[in-house]
Amino acid sequence: MAALLAFAPQTGLRHYFKMQYADQTFRGLYHWNFFDAIVLLPYFAVMIVLALYGVHRYTMCYLYFKYRKNYKPDPPQHFAELPFVTVQLPIFNEQFVIDRLVEAVCAMEYPTDKLEIQVLDDSTDETQEVASSIVARYAALGHPIVYIHRTNRYGYKAGALDAGLKVAKGEYVAIFDADFVPPTDWLMKVIHHFAEPHIGMVQTRWTHLNRNYSMLTQIEAILLDGHFVLEHGARVRTDDYFNFNGTAGMWRIKAISDGGGWQHDTLTEDTDLSYRSQLAGWKFKYLPDVECPSELPIEMTAFKTQQARWAKGLIQTSIKVLPQVFRSDVPRRIKVEAVYHLTANLSYPLMVIMSAALIPAMICRFYQGWFQMLLIDVPLFTASTFSIAVFYVMSQRELFPKTWKRTFFYLPFLMALGIGLTVTNTKAVVEALLGMKSPFVRTPKYRVAKKGEKSQAAKYRKRLVLAPWIEIFLGFYFFGAILYTFSNHNYFTAPFLILFVIGYWYTGLMSLLQGRFERWRTGTAANTDESSPKPFPVGV
Repeated sequence: MAALLAFAPQTGLRHYFKMQYADQTFRGLYHWNFFDAIVLLPYFAVMIVLALYGVHRYTMCYLYFKYRKNYKPDPPQHFAELPFVTVQLPIFNEQFVIDRLVEAVCAMEYPTDKLEIQVLDDSTDETQEVASSIVARYAALGHPIVYIHRTNRYGYKAGALDAGLKVAKGEYVAIFDADFVPPTDWLMKVIHHFAEPHIGMVQTRWTHLNRNYSMLTQIEAILLDGHFVLEHGARVRTDDYFNFNGTAGMWRIKAISDGGGWQHDTLTEDTDLSYRSQLAGWKFKYLPDVECPSELPIEMTAFKTQQARWAKGLIQTSIKVLPQVFRSDVPRRIKVEAVYHLTANLSYPLMVIMSAALIPAMICRFYQGWFQMLLIDVPLFTASTFSIAVFYVMSQRELFPKTWKRTFFYLPFLMALGIGLTVTNTKAVVEALLGMKSPFVRTPKYRVAKKGEKSQAAKYRKRLVLAPWIEIFLGFYFFGAILYTFSNHNYFTAPFLILFVIGYWYTGLMSLLQGRFERWRTGTAANTDESSPKPFPVGV
C-alpha cells in the first residue's frame, strides 16, 4: 500500500488510498501491512539503538557535573628526587613539523641528566635527512637526544614505540606525535603524579594550534573537545576505564609491560594497551588543566582517513578486549561503560541502515497522522539527535564560559559532518567486524595555523576514489526526499533531511575539490616540485 502511494501517479486510485489511510488514522484503526513492517521495524530498531547511545551522552554530562569535586588537579605527593624520563617522538614522513617538535621538546624544563629524547623515525622520504640533521644539531648543543631509524615499518607506530622501549633508559616514558608542541613546563606538571605508586598513565588535554583555520578545523576542535572534556572527565571522575590518546601522555614503563606491551593487531594500539594495563590493576589519571597544543587536519580526506582509522581501531579493540573485560572481576558499571566506549562507532553502519529506510519509512508513516508520528519521533529525536547538541554545547561551555554561545552556529554543520562521515566510517567498521586488516595510515601534517596561510598539502595529499561520489549521490537522494516532504506539506521533517543533504554534499565535494581552492587563490599549485610524490588513491 505504501509503495503504491509513494510511486503511483496522482490518479483517482491514489486519492482513494490516501482517503482510506486518512480515515483509518482518524479513527485510530491504522494497521501495518507486510510492506510497512519490513520498512518500519528495522527503522525503529536502529533508531532505538541510536537513542541508547544518545542517552549515554546525557549520562556522561550528568556524571561529569555530579562528580565534579572528584577532580584534584594537584598531585597528592611529589618525588623527593626526580626520576629518569624518556621522551619518545614517533614520526613517519613528517618533514614539515619535525623541527618544531624537536625544538619544543628540547626546550622543556627537566634536568638533562635525568632526560632522554628518542626520535623514532620510520620515514621513507627526505624526512630521514631532515630529522637526522636536526637531531645532530641539538645533540651538539648538549641536549640528550638520539635518532633511531628503522628500515621497515613492522608494527607501524606500536612497533616503533616498542623498539624504542627496548633501549630506553627511563622508568617513565612521555609520547608526543609529530604535530604536537608541548609547553616547556609539561614534564614538571605531569611527572609528580607518578609519585603515587599505583598510577600507570597520565593523559593531558589536547588543544589546537589551527582551530580557527577553517570551518572544518573549528568543527574538528569541537568534536575533540567533547571527548577530552566530558568523556574523559566523566570516566575519570567516576573511576571508570578510559584510554591513553596515543600522544600528549606519560606512562610508567612497568604499566606498559604488565599490560602486555605495545601490540599492533589493532589500529588503536593506545586504547588496546590502555584497557589491558587497567585490567592488570594500574590506575590512570587525566589532567584537563594541562594542555598540549596540536595541529588539526586541514583537508577533508585527511580528516576522513583519520576518523576511519579510529573507527576501525576501536571496533578491533572491542572485539579483542571486551571478552577480557567481561571475564574480569571489575564492577559491572565499568563493563557497561567499556561497551559504550568501544562500540560507539557501530552507530555509523546503523546510520546507513537508517538512511536507507528513512524515505520509505517517511512515506509509510505520513499517512498514519501527525500525532502518531510525533508521539514516537520526538522521544527518539530527543534521545539521539538532540543529545549531540547538548553534549558539545556543554563541553564548549566548560572550556569557553564567555564565548560558548557561538557553538550554536557550528552545531548544524557539526551534525551534518557527522552524517557525512557515515560512508567511510561504515566501511572501516565493517572491515573490522569481518577481520579485514589494513595498514596504519598516518594523518599528514603541514604546519598550517593561520586562516589563508598557504600549505604544502600537495606533498602528502591523498584522494579517495569512490566514497566522495557515493556521498554526493546520497545528497541527491535526500534532496529528493525533501522535495517529497514539501509536496505532501510535511514541513516538520525537512530541516532534519537538510542536515543529510549538507553533510553528504559537504564531505563529498570537499574531498573532490581539496587543493582546488588554494590553487585558485594563489594561481599555482601548492607544491610545484615535479619530484614530489603525486596524489594517489587510498581506497574507497
